[in-house]
Amino acid sequence: MKMQPVLLIHGGAWAMPDDAIAAHEAGIANALAAGYALLERGASAVDAVEAAVAVMEDDETFDAGRGSFLTQDGRVQMDALLMNGENLRTGGVACVERLRNPIRAARLVLDKSPHVYFVGTGAERFARQHGMELCDNMELVVRREQERLYKAQADELAGLPDETFSGSLESHDTVGAVALDVHGNIAAGTSTGGTLNKAPGRVGDSSLIGCGCYADNLSAAVSLTGWGEPIMKLVLGKWAVDRVAAGASPDEAAHEAIAYLFNRLGGHGGIILLGPDGRVGMAHNTPRMAWGLQTPAGRQVGVTRNEA
Repeated sequence: MKMQPVLLIHGGAWAMPDDAIAAHEAGIANALAAGYALLERGASAVDAVEAAVAVMEDDETFDAGRGSFLTQDGRVQMDALLMNGENLRTGGVACVERLRNPIRAARLVLDKSPHVYFVGTGAERFARQHGMELCDNMELVVRREQERLYKAQADELAGLPDETFSGSLESHDTVGAVALDVHGNIAAGTSTGGTLNKAPGRVGDSSLIGCGCYADNLSAAVSLTGWGEPIMKLVLGKWAVDRVAAGASPDEAAHEAIAYLFNRLGGHGGIILLGPDGRVGMAHNTPRMAWGLQTPAGRQVGVTRNEA
């Protein structure tokens, strides 16, 4: 029996200002359209996730691909992961600087390599050997992010606190998607430019299996966004899908995961979860989270999740 396809995506959980809402909702809608069109034609969940995430990487609204946060030295360094819940095949890249779409490089690793993870110039070399063009890093840098970096560094020198995820600082975060296809398989993908003013070489949760991304047909597919270090310490993606495998609904597991993140380590972020039965869950403890959901019943896009 064919399943009804589902695509659930996020575009970051942070203190999003009012004037950023329209751009985020438009970007989310475009990503949904690209990914769900594939699902309707019978494509795989992996295909849909890759397509949706690539749209957000190309949209400089989001902290992924062009428009990513800048490192301390003013460069873009990006991480991405893609995971197939049918067979647990996975591809990840980290600290790449010359790839417009890290999620497509992750797909190449998933499909073409016996390995799971490549970093830095090795990841770029692998992608180029398999047909991806390299770009100049400055093609990924936008003026908005240069100005944010200068402000963050000035604030740091002044001893001001970083409120990226919990306060009012104008900033943004990771993108991700989870999908269920007509064949009953699920997949997950996450892509990021990391955190503002990060040390070069820093890798966050987004591209690490079981931390910011995971998918298994026997449990659920998950993508997280937020403050990466606490998420990594808790291996929070795997923690959440294990709750679903143990009988919790994706909605219950999502809220439990965010509560665990805050109560255990004071972390802030957001999560999307999708079970192989099509049930979904979302939660965040940041002021806002950009999200979108499309099913045969229609499309929903927003920047918060209204609670019952």
